[in-house]
Amino acid sequence: MKKSKVERDTDETSVSIEFNAEGSGKSEITTGIGFMDHMLDSFATHGRFDLMVYVDGDLEVDKHHTIEDIGLVLGKAIKKSVEDVDITRFGFASVPMDEAISKTSLDVSGRSYLVMEIPEGSVGGIDVVLIEHFFRSLCSNAGITLHIQAVGDDMHHVVEAVFKSFGQALKQALDESNEVLSTKGTLD
Repeated sequence: MKKSKVERDTDETSVSIEFNAEGSGKSEITTGIGFMDHMLDSFATHGRFDLMVYVDGDLEVDKHHTIEDIGLVLGKAIKKSVEDVDITRFGFASVPMDEAISKTSLDVSGRSYLVMEIPEGSVGGIDVVLIEHFFRSLCSNAGITLHIQAVGDDMHHVVEAVFKSFGQALKQALDESNEVLSTKGTLD
């Protein structure tokens, strides 16, 4: 496994992400969106990833471009970190947070798909639809099939449980393996 760094500059955002799957949970995150900083920190801590995220986005327009582009660039960084490495591939985690619980199953197979069942609402000034959009962008660029089911009454707890369970499941999936776990012999 290797450390990866991916940058993306557009007229809407400038995003730089460093990702280390073999880290210790150290993070330095500045997105301009406090709640997103908190969620990415939770992801890094519970996945034990080292994660550096620096974003300059057009927040005067809205948060959509920034959140979408963070997912896009993080997905590319995850994919780049496991190039030419055989990984466990599958991961699962169930994380409770008070009344909320999130169950995450994923497959780092090169095939992108997202199924996300989460209550409607908003938290930290972010509509939950943007959280789903973040994960769709991440999956599309990382080649991850991701299923998330989350329930709860407090949207902060629900979304935080989602990021924690995603971090734990991804850590499991990215563990190195001595073989390609596919009946085809390849993940391509």
